[in-house]
Amino acid sequence: LIDKGILFMLLSAFIGALNGAVAKILSVSMDPIEIVFYRNLLGVMIILYSLKKIPVFIDTSKLHLLFLRGVFGSLAMLLFFYTIAKIPLGEAVILNKTSPFFVTILAYYLMKETINIKTFIALVIGFIGVVLIIEPFGIEISMAHILGVLGGFFAAAAYATIKKIKDIYDARIIMLSFMGVGVVIPLLIFLFTPYAHFQIYTDPILWILIVFMAIL
Repeated sequence: LIDKGILFMLLSAFIGALNGAVAKILSVSMDPIEIVFYRNLLGVMIILYSLKKIPVFIDTSKLHLLFLRGVFGSLAMLLFFYTIAKIPLGEAVILNKTSPFFVTILAYYLMKETINIKTFIALVIGFIGVVLIIEPFGIEISMAHILGVLGGFFAAAAYATIKKIKDIYDARIIMLSFMGVGVVIPLLIFLFTPYAHFQIYTDPILWILIVFMAIL
């Protein structure tokens, strides 16, 4: 029988790809940083409503790890959505899914997990798979591709942090840290850099898609 954790990760990967597809549609009309901001803002509202209905105790002993999870996850999302806007969706998702390579390395160094021969072979095959998917089509490696891989690294760092705090915090608190930081970082970019322009959108289709992303 397949471990439930594996099934949940596969389902998560599918939902993540669906999330990316919606982001790709939105990127035609919105800046990637705006997508991250609005998506996380609605996500925070959903989580806060949930916590109001079913409150939880918040342990303050590992707040630094909770904050790091938010930072790593938010940077991963920003880079993922930026990559989606700049290159084809399939390539962006593939680059984002380089995170298992980085997760294994981080788990080895940070959590002293062993890398057996089967895991090593699987990583090599996975890496070759990524190369085979990209190279045969003559894709030119651009800054967007590099940032896509960097997004995979930050996603891996977020996964590694979750491993450290999953037994301490309710899943909603972990998500709240992620989405909360995911609101603050784009807001700081809007306020202090020239790279994004904040807009209020009135198209109901855009808002339906953003709400759908928040739920995903």
